[in-house]
Amino acid sequence: MAGLRTLAFVLAVGFLLVILSCALYHNWWPLFVVATYVLAPLPNALSARCAGGDDLMSDYHNGAVDAGEFITGIFIVTGFCLPLVLAHAEVITIPAMVMSIIGGILVYGTIIAYTHFFANEGEDF
Repeated sequence: MAGLRTLAFVLAVGFLLVILSCALYHNWWPLFVVATYVLAPLPNALSARCAGGDDLMSDYHNGAVDAGEFITGIFIVTGFCLPLVLAHAEVITIPAMVMSIIGGILVYGTIIAYTHFFANEGEDF
């Protein structure tokens, strides 16, 4: 249970950094990165429902699973590159960009750690 609290703390710090990157520099454009945090796991979740029962145990993935993983990858890259593009266009400042990217690393790292440590390996019964 301590691991779950640690992950929750790191997730909260990640979101705090993104919100602070907006509030400290009086520019709310970096908040669009949060939309990518919300949208990133959805294609994987939806495409996993398309996979059959035998597909989960084999190495074969059907096209829907591959498309879901591809779209998830697009959202993750967007979450890292959006602050870079906004800083390059001088819409946000460089410190806001750095805080937003570090917050994104913490949020995505928390999601990956949660799925790695707490995923069900199989049925208990």
